[in-house]
Amino acid sequence: MNKIIRNIIIVSLFTIGGGWLGIWLNNATGNTAPPLQSLGALVWLMTPALSGFALRAFGGDGWQDAGLGLNLTSGWKWYLVAFLVYPLAALLTFGLGALLGITSADGFAAQGFNAYLSAAGMILAGSLLKNFFEEFAWRSYLTPRLEALGVRPMVNHIIVGILWMTWHLPYYYYYLDRAMLESAITTSIPVFIALGYLVMIPTSILFGELRLISKSTWTVFLLHQVINAVSMPLLMNGFIEVKGSLAPIFTPTNEGVIVSLLFGLVGWMLMKVRLKKVGHA
Repeated sequence: MNKIIRNIIIVSLFTIGGGWLGIWLNNATGNTAPPLQSLGALVWLMTPALSGFALRAFGGDGWQDAGLGLNLTSGWKWYLVAFLVYPLAALLTFGLGALLGITSADGFAAQGFNAYLSAAGMILAGSLLKNFFEEFAWRSYLTPRLEALGVRPMVNHIIVGILWMTWHLPYYYYYLDRAMLESAITTSIPVFIALGYLVMIPTSILFGELRLISKSTWTVFLLHQVINAVSMPLLMNGFIEVKGSLAPIFTPTNEGVIVSLLFGLVGWMLMKVRLKKVGHA
């Protein structure tokens, strides 16, 4: 078997199975800690990235396309994209929803903007470790390894998006506090999961193309941090309200349909720029 294919399969199996292995470990050891603070949660979080690190070190993949460098001098504009793309997409989506009477920001008036900044800061700090292991699994390993295999860009991002969402399943069903999850979504959990697979594809296009064009995993790490910090308090802490049957479409979080489509559009534009550069190389 081709070495790259073999190693991608190995990382994919760890991605799909790591979270369920963690649940089994918690049950086998009689875990009494909150699921998200358990040994099983560490196994779920770390196994995809660690398997990729191991295969780079010992499986023949090497580190050349791992995107470990910051590339700040030549790639500063991609950090700017990472910082701005979600807030702009969220503002546009919220504005459209407000015009239609679907979204409102009464929570900001009631709680104050400082309360939002405090909540966002706590999430920013709390998601550092999680987003490091996520991005050094998907965008530091899977995306460039599929690229090295010669997989077409859109197929690459679809594969990564499906694996990325599948990795989240034990998180939503077991590790994440159920009340917290329900406060952060606008529909039932099964519908949320189904929509998750749909919105993860265009999101994966943005993340993957930003990673490839910047040649650094740190750009998408920044993007992930900004998304989590800015979006998570909006619904969880009641700063905005989204109501009606169109709520999943106009939700100004990264789970919203419009936001994800805007992500896909920006990702597609980045892909065009990147491929044009490659064609001229």
